[in-house]
Amino acid sequence: MADETLEFALLSWRDDGQWRISQLPDEATSDIGLVLDALRAQQVDGGAIALLAIDDQFFIIIRQIGAKMQMVLSDVMAALDYEIAAEVLELSDIEFPAEDDADEPAGDLNIFADLGLDAMELQMICDDDELYPEEQLDVIARRIGFGDIYSEVIENL
Repeated sequence: MADETLEFALLSWRDDGQWRISQLPDEATSDIGLVLDALRAQQVDGGAIALLAIDDQFFIIIRQIGAKMQMVLSDVMAALDYEIAAEVLELSDIEFPAEDDADEPAGDLNIFADLGLDAMELQMICDDDELYPEEQLDVIARRIGFGDIYSEVIENL
């Protein structure tokens, strides 16, 4: 990776059996409302998935299928320093961490169980401190079926 911080928000969905990805506006990395609006607007079979990499520190995944919304925050401790992470906890009705809590993911780790990525494997990806958030999201995208187009979009950011 280059020395600059890679921060982005992407929206992915399946259309006629093919995965598609589009980039959300830069403001989406700090405005959960923009992300939720984009998810609601992209209602297709299987719903839509938002992938956010924030400040080389953590990632957020939000999946909406119909009225059901699932969220994952890769590191609960990010809520202490980032408003968008705190909003994910609030929307997911998860208790805010204390200063001495452990770095661990929060939210619905079964978010992709129907796509072959179970909670234990997602936990392992979140716990891998050797990977930057965009690399963790790459592993997830590959496991659920759109790694190639994810990589292509990331290379062009």
